[in-house]
Amino acid sequence: MTRNVPRRVDGDLPVRVHIEAVAEGHGRIYAAGHNVIVNEQALDPPPAAASHTLPRDVREFTGRVDEVQRLLSAATGTSTGVVDIHTVNGMPGVGKTALVRHAAWLLADQFPDGQHFISLNAHIPDRLPADPAAVLATLLASLGVDPRYLPKSLEDRAGLWRDRLIGRRVLLVLDDAFDTNQVEPLLPGTGTQGCLVLVTSRRRIINLDGSTPLALDVLPAQDAKLLFTRLADRTGNTLGMAAEEEAVAEIVRLCGYLPLAIVLLARRIASHPTWNLTEYADEFSRTKDRLGELAAGDRAVAAAFELSYRGLNYARKRLFRSLGIHPGYDTDVCAAAALVGIPIHKVGKDIEALYTDHLIEEPVAGRFRLHDLMRAYAHVLALRHDKPKNRDRAIARLLDHYLHTAQAADQIFNHAPGPQSLDVTTTRTSSQKFLSRSEAFTWLKSETPNLLACLDYVTRIGQNSRLIQMTASVASILHSEGPWTTASRVHERAIKAARDTGDLLGQADAFHNLGRINILTGDYGVAAEMETHALSLYREFGNQLGEANALHGLGRARALTGDLQEAEGLLTKSLNLYSELEFELGKAQSFNDLGRVRMLTGEYPAAAELQVRSITLYRKIGNQIGEAQSLNDLGRVRSLSGDFKAAIAAHEPALKLMQTLGNRLGQANAANSLGRARLLTGGMNEAAVLIEGALNLYEELGNHLGHANALNNLGILRLQAGNLDLASSLQMQAANLYQKIGHRLGLACTINDISHIHVLLGDLNTAADLQTQALALFLELGDRQGQADVWNSIGMRLIAAADPKEALTAYQKALALAREVHSLLDEARALEGSARAMLHTGDKRDAILNLRAAVEIYLRIDAADAVKAANLLAHLSSS
Repeated sequence: MTRNVPRRVDGDLPVRVHIEAVAEGHGRIYAAGHNVIVNEQALDPPPAAASHTLPRDVREFTGRVDEVQRLLSAATGTSTGVVDIHTVNGMPGVGKTALVRHAAWLLADQFPDGQHFISLNAHIPDRLPADPAAVLATLLASLGVDPRYLPKSLEDRAGLWRDRLIGRRVLLVLDDAFDTNQVEPLLPGTGTQGCLVLVTSRRRIINLDGSTPLALDVLPAQDAKLLFTRLADRTGNTLGMAAEEEAVAEIVRLCGYLPLAIVLLARRIASHPTWNLTEYADEFSRTKDRLGELAAGDRAVAAAFELSYRGLNYARKRLFRSLGIHPGYDTDVCAAAALVGIPIHKVGKDIEALYTDHLIEEPVAGRFRLHDLMRAYAHVLALRHDKPKNRDRAIARLLDHYLHTAQAADQIFNHAPGPQSLDVTTTRTSSQKFLSRSEAFTWLKSETPNLLACLDYVTRIGQNSRLIQMTASVASILHSEGPWTTASRVHERAIKAARDTGDLLGQADAFHNLGRINILTGDYGVAAEMETHALSLYREFGNQLGEANALHGLGRARALTGDLQEAEGLLTKSLNLYSELEFELGKAQSFNDLGRVRMLTGEYPAAAELQVRSITLYRKIGNQIGEAQSLNDLGRVRSLSGDFKAAIAAHEPALKLMQTLGNRLGQANAANSLGRARLLTGGMNEAAVLIEGALNLYEELGNHLGHANALNNLGILRLQAGNLDLASSLQMQAANLYQKIGHRLGLACTINDISHIHVLLGDLNTAADLQTQALALFLELGDRQGQADVWNSIGMRLIAAADPKEALTAYQKALALAREVHSLLDEARALEGSARAMLHTGDKRDAILNLRAAVEIYLRIDAADAVKAANLLAHLSSS
């Protein structure tokens, strides 16, 4: 009998095993070309070998629904005669063995010819990895092959194994594999009735042909909590109380959601039923030896990690330990190279090796991190094996890398040096270059958590000089992306550090940067105070660029509190200084903010011209965020002047740019502005989606001004939909926010909008009081468009009060103001209101003339008001 039994490998020639005349019982046996001569006398029968060796299922197995289903689905393809191989890889303690054991028991009935569980011992203490030849001896014995007649070579045993599996359905679990060389000889060959192989390994076995990998991550939070509660074995109300549930959530978080850690800790707690979980969670969070808590008998998280660490070479052990003292959360290859002080191309190979062994993970392409418990283990090793001076040198190299790279990225991000005189150099091991503003922005955004962690570190150890410089290097990205509460904290620390060291320029930078953040959070008074301090220091130091920046920041703060005349003077001074210095970015910013001031004073043509100049400059220097901001402001000017089509044409590209750039504040501003324009043109549904989306972003960012603006717009939308209660609630929230941050313009607008609700409710006295307050604020601010809006509201109230003559007087005042500032929407509303007042006095002819003029403007600007006014005009014309 001759059989050719290949294990087919895609792209390779089949491996063939030739077996001749394999006989039963006595006589001469030929196995895979080896002659094994046996005495021709009766031999004792070999001992029976087990063919169903799955260990018991894991009783407390929890979660992993998708992963289990993937392995169960694998069995459906085994009937084709092709061996299905699945490799499950993951870090130590992540639950690889538990998963395949559970899946194997669920699959056992589908493999009647054997279910074999083989431990390959790659990471068993004090044991060498299993020899494939020895494993094959066991497997062949389970199929009835007499151990006394086994072939001697690994190749021949593998061939006999493949031969004996023909016609059988066998499930083979190879647990804790070391590499492909250990696994490949154990695999069944092509032509079997259908076999399934499940392999677990701490390493990513990437060169096993025909295999399907499954990378196992830590448990999701909910599954982790469920696993803990099952094993902790608490009864009664203990785990049902909110405090206890919070304690469980905290415990599993501190375990890093790692199953091994959760199991060990839960079983420890189960053995102490009197322990209070809340108290234990608090103690566990404060312990300095968290790994020591995660041990039970001969099982421990640290011991599991030790076996993986032990197999590394010297350079990789050193890199692993160094990552444990990194102050941040993840690393790229450049930072890792700086940390260990070796060239990037060399450390890249070591990083890849640690990744392959699941000692580090790659959550985002090119960025690597340690699991929390693995980080704790690496930190312990660093303290144990590395001298303090070597650890200090490593951290110093890393801090220099982050500082110099952040400074270089920040300069490209801003297209010019900041007021601080920066020494932009790079270390030998971290020469990172940025070819575009986009690259610099991406690096800064990705590294912000690490940069902030390094700032915390240098604060703890009192390195004031580094603290001041690093804070300045992250100021722009924190201003752009937040979080602003964190930004305020780091700038306040920089101010203190600069004072302590007598660094005047460092103080000025920190005051200016803190002022910019306070503008974003709505603390305009504090912002003005910070910028005033910065201005004084820059002038004392003779730094003109810093002076221009502080003037610009102070001008913005004054504009937002309604001091428009002072704001214009400050912004004009900053523009002149930027022009002298030929600082194009500063000029673009000044044009933009001067345009906003002109908009607030009702000078719409001048405002639009300034915004166009700003857009042109931003495009020239390639600053897309600035371009999008100015486009959005141009849209606001167009909307206020009644040109809604032009407004939408500016808001839409602004929103797309901000979305492309990932600038969340810019997205919120553009979405809110576009939503208001859509609202005014009748696009209620689209307006709702845009404004609600903006509201959510403002809440996440902590931008109080934007939050108030969106609330007010949403209130107007709900009012138009007829939901007066919700409209009132939203606008009251907006008014409270405006008042809190001192934004008088927003407060005036919202008070006037709230008066509309009281008119509709018939509460005319309250409406009158609100309109008086709003008008006084607009007069104080010098906002003629706002005054026109209030007079239109007063006219509406007076018609409701059956006083059409006084109403007509109010509408005429609104009309005059609207025409002064070229606000077409306010003009049309004043004309329509005048027509309605005239109808009440019996002047139908003039009413029709005014109404016709209003409808003509409404239609020209595509305003939603056109429908109602046109219907009234048609009715009057036909009657």
